Amino acid sequence: MLVYGDVRRQADPREEVARIAEGCEAARRLGPGLSRHAALVEVLIATGELVQGVADAEFQRTGRDARGGDADRLAGLLVRLAGAVWASWQSGFAHGEIPAGTAIEGFSADRMPGPLEIRLPEGFAFYAVYPEAYALAAAASGLDAGATVIGIRSIGTTLGAMVAAGLGAADLVTVRPTGHPFHRELRLSETLRGALAPGPAARVAVADEGPGLSGSSFGAALGLLRDHGVPADRIALFPSHAGEPGSEATDETRRRYRSSPRHIRTFDDLVLRAERPEHRLEAWLSPLVGPLTAPLEDVSGGGWRTHQGKDPSAWPPAHPMQERRKFLARSESGTWLVKFAGLGAEGERKVRRARMLAVAGFTPEVAGFRHGFLVQRWVEDAMPLDRGRVDPLRLAERVGRYLGYRARAFGCGPGRGASLEALWEMARHNAAEALGADLTRRLDGWRAALPGLASSVRPVETDNRLHAWEWLVLPDGRIVKTDAVDHHAGHDLVGCQDIAWDVAGAAVELAMDGAAGRRLRDVVAQETGRPPDPQLTAWLEICYSAFQLGATTMAGQATGEHEESARIRRQADRYRDHLVARLRAPPRT
Repeated sequence: MLVYGDVRRQADPREEVARIAEGCEAARRLGPGLSRHAALVEVLIATGELVQGVADAEFQRTGRDARGGDADRLAGLLVRLAGAVWASWQSGFAHGEIPAGTAIEGFSADRMPGPLEIRLPEGFAFYAVYPEAYALAAAASGLDAGATVIGIRSIGTTLGAMVAAGLGAADLVTVRPTGHPFHRELRLSETLRGALAPGPAARVAVADEGPGLSGSSFGAALGLLRDHGVPADRIALFPSHAGEPGSEATDETRRRYRSSPRHIRTFDDLVLRAERPEHRLEAWLSPLVGPLTAPLEDVSGGGWRTHQGKDPSAWPPAHPMQERRKFLARSESGTWLVKFAGLGAEGERKVRRARMLAVAGFTPEVAGFRHGFLVQRWVEDAMPLDRGRVDPLRLAERVGRYLGYRARAFGCGPGRGASLEALWEMARHNAAEALGADLTRRLDGWRAALPGLASSVRPVETDNRLHAWEWLVLPDGRIVKTDAVDHHAGHDLVGCQDIAWDVAGAAVELAMDGAAGRRLRDVVAQETGRPPDPQLTAWLEICYSAFQLGATTMAGQATGEHEESARIRRQADRYRDHLVARLRAPPRT
């Protein structure tokens, strides 16, 4: 099934350099404490993104990773910043030499290739991968400053720098595995190939976020090093989790991965089980909500469903591997949902969006943001939306106001979402996998209409998460939206779309057809001054069903727990039925 995709942006190197320089100066103006540390991590991540963008541009120009270019020189600054982050963490946020903005301004952005393609480091944005954990793992690994450190781009650029900081090393090499996602390989210059194969006595550290479905990025690095005589027990791996490579890994990749030592520190090790009080999440939260009156309650991985007042047999499905980390924090000021929103600038953007939605009355109150975590009011006496108990026209009115607000407030530039052509390819692929050739051919008639439909598309930061369980009904009858800040920028191929995507999502998730569907579209038109294109909406309803069918099918395959898998399968069956019905319906013209 086609579901996943990278979030990428085009960037001017001059603007990136200026942003990093401003970030350094802003961090230097802050006093000791978590806020300064978080600002320093933001600069670290931004610099890692710049190194990745420059290194990939150099790779595209020559077809090989090499040494001696601008990316190498920038990597030295990145390692220096990583050292500052590590010193700040070790000192309980009291110390950490922050480079002056002139340190980055000294790099000539005019000489760098541009524009750069920068890939969002998903672990920092979605999965609570904290760079400090990699330095902690490196410091405990037994390796020393003489080890060669390899960071696997994209996110491994920054993670490798933190491993170097934890070892006291000054050098970092980054590589870009290429080829089929399940069969990656490295393409290196002869000079770099020789530098990464220093002989049987060498110690090498390899850092990345994985392993994922195939583990092939780690596998490519391991294969190169083993081919050049580096023994497996002298290759130290720094992944983000203790799991094995996933279902698409080859036997050879599994064998290689298991044969080398792994050094892992997770978010739980770094923060939840931290020895020092100032490193613990409870201490981060108290300035916002007051001292906690009870231990944090972990409600990740579907744990939030225990608070819905429903029997487990009535729970909605959850995909624990894809859920953000989240906790309930209780203090005298009430109960608060503490949810990972992203480190650095990505998290700050989400918090600004959350504040706007809360002020507009569509989402719960926002208390603030603490080093990756958004803190919002947990409405204890709210009930999950039950469509049978809410007037459909009233629900359509509320959803329409919400979608209209998003369309007005959260415009989106080009290139941040899948094109209609890409959505067609996804829908056709997923339909072929699930429904067979006869029904899939019904999608072919839509392809000729795509150019005309594309002319009416106005991308916005769509919600992309209109499921019934994402809405709450307050005691006074008001309906509020949850989980509303970042699914337009998730780790999937959809991204920003015309608001018609969410209108289509509401039709599928909230059964908004007939009079309710007409009311929804009318309200969106009132709010935006632009009625959703009916043919575009019809097409996106097909795409939405095909995408969700793919996502739930893959989630069911990845979930080992029987009851959860059964819930996900029921949801997948609903999307399949909806897709079949729309494909069998006569096309709208």
